[in-house]
Parts: sequence; structure tokens; C-alpha cells
Amino acid sequence: MTQIIDVDIEHIHALSHGGVAAPKGFKAGGLHCGIKYKRPDLGWIHSEVPANAAAVYTTNQFQAAPLLVTQDSIAIEQKLQSVVVNSGVANACTGDEGMTNAYHMRKLYAEHVVAEEHHIAVVSTGLIGEQLPMEKVSHGIQQIALEDMNEDLFEKAILTTDTATKHVALQMEIDGKTITIGGAAKGSGMIHPNMATMLAFMTTDAAVSQTYLHQALKDITNKTYNMITVDGDTSTNDMVLVMANGLAENKPLSKKHPQWDLFVKGLEHASQTLAKMIARDGEGATKLVEVQVKGAADDHAAQAISKAVAGSNLVKTAIYGTDPNWGRIVCAVGYSGKPIDTNNIKVTLGPVTVVEKGLPVPFNEEEAKSYLHQENIHIAVELDEGQGTATAWGCDLTYDYVKINASYRT
Repeated sequence: MTQIIDVDIEHIHALSHGGVAAPKGFKAGGLHCGIKYKRPDLGWIHSEVPANAAAVYTTNQFQAAPLLVTQDSIAIEQKLQSVVVNSGVANACTGDEGMTNAYHMRKLYAEHVVAEEHHIAVVSTGLIGEQLPMEKVSHGIQQIALEDMNEDLFEKAILTTDTATKHVALQMEIDGKTITIGGAAKGSGMIHPNMATMLAFMTTDAAVSQTYLHQALKDITNKTYNMITVDGDTSTNDMVLVMANGLAENKPLSKKHPQWDLFVKGLEHASQTLAKMIARDGEGATKLVEVQVKGAADDHAAQAISKAVAGSNLVKTAIYGTDPNWGRIVCAVGYSGKPIDTNNIKVTLGPVTVVEKGLPVPFNEEEAKSYLHQENIHIAVELDEGQGTATAWGCDLTYDYVKINASYRT
């Protein structure tokens, strides 16, 4: 998938290619082990040295076995050296056998790459309720060769209903050292704020305090991955994971470092890029929809309102049908749960203002319809309530979404 990143902040530079293996000391690859019919279904990321690690997980109460194993790994030292991922089977709602298999997958992989078991993250995505075919997984792990790096195969191995791979890489200079941040993600359906059936992996060669890395990831996730929606469903296996191996040899980054904000902005840009790619690749989607709210009472209110509009099925279907039905937008604002003065609201569809001070204004219907034919749709909502701002991303809702999900299991 073409990178959506548009870095406009001084000192941060997007790379034209590369993903999780772009930072110094990281490798990645993938292969076909037989879980899927013929597509790659087993991927890996490996750092030359154990890296400070942090992760954010789904809020779904049915957390899959691999998430629990990964949480266990990170809790011991807050470090990871390697990640092994399978697609096709989620290993979710699989009971004791599923937990045993997830731990066994971790053990097999650790032995194969010669690493501590607690330095391994285990990740699965795919069909819920089926046990992992451990014979195939075990055979696949034995075929992994760390020297055979192929980022493209890793990006393909983590996909489910996605139509394209998703990756990003950018660089900045800190302490006179070139710092690289790379990332890859998957996600297409069951996408909703508070994560969904999405996985995001980010790597960096920066030296970063684990405590501050974890806090930065939580804050960034709330502004990026938790601001996307496709269909309102939150899944069982979702995870955002970041690893920082320190091989760039900068002075350790924390809030006390004078360039801390630059690093955080870089991590946020990488996350936002991947999040927007996931939203654009929503199952059956034809358009990326960006909803920007300004002038809310505070940022939390702006987030709730922007997510309500981006997640509205009526808004999404109107955009698919190129119908400038502004009533659906103000309706979503009204049920967001955040109090507003309805007499102040202004709504624009791209360059076309459709509501001013809570009332419809005359507009050129054909101009608005023409705008909605574009691939990237921008909806702006201004409230004049305060300084709160937020942006959410989603997609249109099409006939193909129903086709894909009506037969996903069969």
C-alpha cells in the first residue's frame, strides 16, 4: 500500500521504502507454513539485541491466548528480542489447550532463534475458536532463517482480509545520530476505537527509557490507533507493540532529554500513517474518511464526537453513495454523548459548507456530490465550545463489506 504519511514537521523525514526492518539491528521475514492454503502465514521480527518493549492491547474481555503470553513475556524484564506471528487462526476462545499452544509456540521459536523465552512475543490473528495446527506451526518455525530477511513477506504473513500490506519508515537526527522508526500493520475488518482486529508493530534503533516508551505509546495510541473505525467491532487479538534496541547509540531518551518531543512526534507520525492505512483498507471500502472536530469543550469531547461521526453507518453509507446528507452528520454529533450548543455547529464537506450556526445553508449539490466521489473525504465539524480538537479516521460502508463478512467463516 502506498504510504499515506505526509511529514510536515521539521527534522522528521519519511523514507520512500522500508518498514520494521528499517532501523539498525532489526530483521523481518515470513513464509507459508500451511495454516492458509497458499499465502504466507508465519512472520517474524528479530533484533540483534534485546530491546526495550511496550505494548497496548485490546479492551475486549475475551483476550486471546497469545496476548496473555506476550503480556507475560514483557512483564518479566520489559524487553523483547523477537516476535513470531501467525495468521489464519486467532487462537482465541480456545481454553487451556490454546494457552498451552501459545506458550509452546513461544518455546519452539525461542529455541530456534536462540533467545530467552521471555524475550519472545507471540501473536496470532484470524478465525476465532479454532486451535492452532501446532504441527504446521512447529514445522514453519523450523524453516525460519534469520539471515533470509524479507520485510515484504513479513507484511504479507500477518494479513487476513486485508487487500494490501501496510508499512512506514522515517528518520530524524537526535544527539547527532540518525534515528530510524519503522512499522508494519494489518487490519481491515472488526476495526473500532479501542483497537480492533488489528496488529501494529513498530521498531526503532533509538535508545529509549522503557517507562517513557510505554507512556508515549499509550498516549499515541489514544490519538491514532484508537481513533479509527471501520465497522464498530472490537476484536480479541489486537495489539500495538514497539521495540527500541538502542543501536543508534544516542543518549537514552526520556522526558528530560531536549529532543524527547521530536522522537514522540516521529512515533506519532508513524502510528498515524499505519492507522490511516488500516482505515482506508476497511473491508470493501472505497474511500478514506477523515473527521476533524475543532472547538469542542476539551479534547476528550472532540474525540468522542469525531469517532461518533466516523463510526456512523448512515454517514458511511451516504459517503459511499456520494450523498451530501449533512443531517446524518449532525445527528451523529448529537448522540455522541457530549453536550454541545447546537446553535453553534458548522459542518463542511471538503470545501463545501453545508451547516452554519446549527442551520442548513444553501450549497451547490453537484459540487458536493463531485467532492464525495474522491478517494479521500474530509469532514470538518466546528463547535465554538472551547479549545478541544481531535481527528478520527474511517471509511465508507459498501455492499462488499456485507459480502466479505457474510461468508468469512465458510
